[in-house]
Amino acid sequence: MKIAVPVADGKLCMHFGHCQQFAILETDGPQGKIIKREDLDPPPHEPGVLPRWLVQLGVKCVIAGGMGQRAQQLFAEHGVEVKVGAPAQTPEQLVQDYLAGKLTLGANICDH
Repeated sequence: MKIAVPVADGKLCMHFGHCQQFAILETDGPQGKIIKREDLDPPPHEPGVLPRWLVQLGVKCVIAGGMGQRAQQLFAEHGVEVKVGAPAQTPEQLVQDYLAGKLTLGANICDH
């Protein structure tokens, strides 16, 4: 499974649409291990662009600090799980916590 985490300065970027890069972490599922990480520069931020781009990359889950309702809706339409309200940690820590069922989520910091 591929999991996307928006990053800035090596940690979760709290606003999904304004990150420097996306860390795409590939996991092996049954073992709950990260097997590959790829950092990609996103296309320009415009409504609907980032969800379509991540879906095309094969992402099945997005871990974010804050994300607008439209982006969440677009992900849902493509069967992509979205976790919002995540803390500003490294992508590896967030994904490991998610895979272990220990990811702690707070409020969605995005209000649009």
